[in-house]
Amino acid sequence: MDSFRAYRIDEQDGEIVAGFKELSIDDLTPGNVVVRVSHSTINYKDALAATGKGRILRRYPLNGGIDLAGVVVSSEDDEFQPGASVLVNGCGLSETVDGGYSEYARVDSASLVAIPEAMTAAAAMQIGTAGYTAALAIHRVEQNGQTPGLGPVVVTGATGGVGSIAIDMLHGRGYEVVAVTGKGTEEAYLREIGAARILLRDQIDLGKRPMEKAQWAGAIDNLGGEYLTWLTRTMSYGGNIASIGLAASPALNTTVLPFILRAVCLLGINSVDTPRDLRRAVWQRIGGDLKPRHLATIGHRSISFDELPEVFQAYIDGKITGRTVVEIS
Repeated sequence: MDSFRAYRIDEQDGEIVAGFKELSIDDLTPGNVVVRVSHSTINYKDALAATGKGRILRRYPLNGGIDLAGVVVSSEDDEFQPGASVLVNGCGLSETVDGGYSEYARVDSASLVAIPEAMTAAAAMQIGTAGYTAALAIHRVEQNGQTPGLGPVVVTGATGGVGSIAIDMLHGRGYEVVAVTGKGTEEAYLREIGAARILLRDQIDLGKRPMEKAQWAGAIDNLGGEYLTWLTRTMSYGGNIASIGLAASPALNTTVLPFILRAVCLLGINSVDTPRDLRRAVWQRIGGDLKPRHLATIGHRSISFDELPEVFQAYIDGKITGRTVVEIS
């Protein structure tokens, strides 16, 4: 390979500049495995990085894309031989090392995960970081005693990538899932992927007291802010809240009362720096008991590499439902 195409993000005079560039392998950040990338995806974080709406990159320039899937073409690690189908999500992609918006990537083998058996690279990217984060959240709350028999689990930011796949996975595990969304037009979509009930954000009484009527046995929260505060107020005894995102706000204004009187547990979910063994265990579950059943609905959108720059603003504007796969090569 003499040269290949990548979507590169740079900073010039304090402004973010992004576009397609011709690179060589030597231009990429160091790694011991080279992957021919076939698919990537778009996350809200990718849109923030590419548009400059959020300072995601910690160095410049870097290729965008916090996810990639493809085939190993060369390797210095015997665990990953040429021809192996692999994926990377998080692990510093498009933050400290070159990401997946590139026809080739050079990565550290410690970040690689074998694509689960019988799963295609395209399906792995329909899941991507969003689905992995949802699975990690479910894994953590179940480690902390969550079971379907305890009662309903509420998912905020329900039409986004994390929320959608969390609903699908929870439903597949037998949970009663309550979806919280600001998109009243998406009720049919949410019911199709497994939501038993739907709450519109602007119709929720968020309450004012430190504790309100207990309603939920668990929660997966993508919003933060006043909605996370509301969840702490309305969680049942021993309930688990997996905190994933801050789409509404990074603030949390609550008291210790839910935690010491109802034994509520607030679990932070970091999908970027997950230890290697846990990352692989969660992906094995994604290929097994957490395998999404509605990927054709959630990840129905596929775009070419050329179309990538045109899609980011829709993510910033909150107009995207489900997942988008980017066909790199």
